[in-house]
Amino acid sequence: MEKAEAGKGGEAVIRGVNLRGAAIIVLTSVVVVYFISWAQAVLLPVVVAIIISYALDPLVSVAARFRVPRPLGAALVLTVVVATIAASSIPLHRETMAMLDKAPLAIEQFQRGEARSAPEEEGVMEKAQTVAKKIEDSTKEEEEETGQPEVMRVKVVDDPFKIRDFLMQESSAIVVIVSQAFSALLLVYFMLAAGRLYKRKAVKLSGPSFSSMRNTARIMNEFHFQVRRFLFVMFLSALFVGFFTWLSFFLIGVEQAIFWGVVAGLASAVPYLGPFLVFIGAGMAAFIQFGALDMAALVAVVSLVITSIQGNILLPMLTSRVSSLNEIAIFIGLLFWGWLWGPIGLVIATPLLMIIKTLCDHVGKLKPLGELLGK
Repeated sequence: MEKAEAGKGGEAVIRGVNLRGAAIIVLTSVVVVYFISWAQAVLLPVVVAIIISYALDPLVSVAARFRVPRPLGAALVLTVVVATIAASSIPLHRETMAMLDKAPLAIEQFQRGEARSAPEEEGVMEKAQTVAKKIEDSTKEEEEETGQPEVMRVKVVDDPFKIRDFLMQESSAIVVIVSQAFSALLLVYFMLAAGRLYKRKAVKLSGPSFSSMRNTARIMNEFHFQVRRFLFVMFLSALFVGFFTWLSFFLIGVEQAIFWGVVAGLASAVPYLGPFLVFIGAGMAAFIQFGALDMAALVAVVSLVITSIQGNILLPMLTSRVSSLNEIAIFIGLLFWGWLWGPIGLVIATPLLMIIKTLCDHVGKLKPLGELLGK
């Protein structure tokens, strides 16, 4: 009898400990999520800089083989990358402005075409306007008979949109974005110039035992290897989207087909949001050019088909070969990091999940989480 009561008491204690541990885990998770969101201005440039440094490190290493000092090689690589981005943005800006200049003319032509093709029979909208006109006339007649003065109508006119006022209102956000981009660029340079310095420091601080140092080195190598392979997969998928978007739009006859190929390839790096924006933008561009809704729908559907093939067939197939993450974990990770850090969070979600999965696979207490993220 006493043993049974002791067993029940021990079971109650175990349950109490489990509940207490679960509550601590939940509270800790909430605090960590709040801290990540609160420290976005600091953490986001750091994470982006780490991923970019992984992508550019092979180029600096190649320069180092030719006896170019790493600080000089890092400066040369970053200069070439920034100059390429700046040079490519000039024609993209020119094509965008040319397309926007044609927008009023295309809308006017579409309205004229609708007016010419309108049937002679009165439609539902015309009938509704006729009825509203009759009701308004009868109301005026009643007011004249009763001798009551007509109510003065007030029309509210909205102020025209001014770019200068918009920039002044959003100046704080623009300053934050520019400062974060500049901070990330400087951090990329310092990481590329340092090379394997921090890797050696992490191995040294992991512990005096040889097994701990070897395990830390293995984790760091897997970080580099998986992130680089994922970036290479993203590069291949962007080339696929850009090439076939250009080819399809060229065959259809869409103007600035190269422009839309480049835009679609770059936007494919942002899951879900990027293809959606290309779908809307390509449809609007086709409407501006052709002035017909059927051509706008055709171009938009073509862009949607290409991005769907890339997002649902090509990218999952290639990603499954370079990582051991399951599809559900990737989708939840996209939702989580997109909610925390916006479009940039969507871009870096999968590399972050790869890093977390690798860390969990090599740490004993975190192996259940790694199993949950894996296939």
